[in-house]
Amino acid sequence: MSVHLLIVSVGITAVDQLRANQSRRLIAGPLCHVTKQRPTREAELLDGGSVYWIIKGHIAARQKVVELERLFDSEGEKCGLILDSELIETELFSRNPHQGWRYLEAEDAPRDLRDLVEESEADEDSEGEMSEEMAAELRSLGLI
Repeated sequence: MSVHLLIVSVGITAVDQLRANQSRRLIAGPLCHVTKQRPTREAELLDGGSVYWIIKGHIAARQKVVELERLFDSEGEKCGLILDSELIETELFSRNPHQGWRYLEAEDAPRDLRDLVEESEADEDSEGEMSEEMAAELRSLGLI
C-alpha cells in the first residue's frame, strides 16, 4: 500500500508556474526536491507514492516519487526526493499550510483532474458543471 507526501509549494501561485519552474530545472537533470529528513515510510512512498503540491491553500497537483537519494551539505545529511517530470493536476482540496512535509494516506488523496474529466464525459446524465474552485469549497464544507 502506498503513501504520499504533502508539500507546500512556497512562492508558487499556480500549477502552470510550478510547471514552468520545473521545466527550467529539468535541463540540469532529474527533478530533486530536497528535505531535511528522510521519510520513515520510505518503502510505502516508493511503492507508487507521489508528492502532492499545496498551492495557495489547495492541493492542486502531484508528481510520482521515483527514488530517494542521500545528499550531504555543510549542515549534514539531507534527503533528495527524485520526482517524475510529469506534473499531474488534481482536483482541488483545501489544505492548511504547514512546514516541511506531511504524510497523506492513499485513500485520502485527491483524484487526478484528467480522471475526473473522463468520468464527467462518460456521465451523459450529468446536470450542470461547477468549477474546481466551487467543488473545493463545497468539499471543505463537507457538502460533497
